[in-house]
Amino acid sequence: MKQEVIQELSTADIVERLDEERKHLTRLKMNHAVSPLDNPHQISTNRKTIARLETELRSREIEENNTK
Repeated sequence: MKQEVIQELSTADIVERLDEERKHLTRLKMNHAVSPLDNPHQISTNRKTIARLETELRSREIEENNTK
């Protein structure tokens, strides 16, 4: 997921998407532990997506605190 797409999402959508991505990462790790994935790069891509979502949430939180 690209940063431009993430910035267009509402905060509630980002939180929901973050929860889904974390669950997906857990499933990927479990599947990879049992039998190797066809594309193990999916795990790092998923981690980067989670980091992008968390970064956007944090920047919105900081922006909200600065406007008060």
